[in-house]
Amino acid sequence: MSARNNVPPSTIGVDLVDGGVVVEYHDGREVFYHGPPEPVEGALTTPPGKEVHVLVTDPDGVEGVMTYVNDRNTHDDILETTGVGRVMLERDDEEELFPGVTVATEAYSVRVEADLSVVDGRVFVFAEDEMSEHAYELVESAD
Repeated sequence: MSARNNVPPSTIGVDLVDGGVVVEYHDGREVFYHGPPEPVEGALTTPPGKEVHVLVTDPDGVEGVMTYVNDRNTHDDILETTGVGRVMLERDDEEELFPGVTVATEAYSVRVEADLSVVDGRVFVFAEDEMSEHAYELVESAD
């Protein structure tokens, strides 16, 4: 399998609906992420071995940017035509996806952290594989 590169995301359409989040790619396709997303205060560490997608929306939740973390299955040209980005992290690596949103590798998991005072919108994390789908929204701490 060939090496995968980082691909910058473009703004894509988002629709927050009952039961999940719809992402509208540039090529006209839509993907439904089952939810509703579970609210998580502070940093989130995904279950190990999952495909991780991070979506940062505008304040109204009608558009945003999505980035796949360590996706080795999707070719660069496909990502470029959909508007989805990709970041490839090395072991124990960290990267800022969007101002205020960072991702880091943590063993076989991915840690996503958001400084919501910097992010002018919402931050969703989707972690999935053939067996299960998990949807989260990073929210302000209650304390």
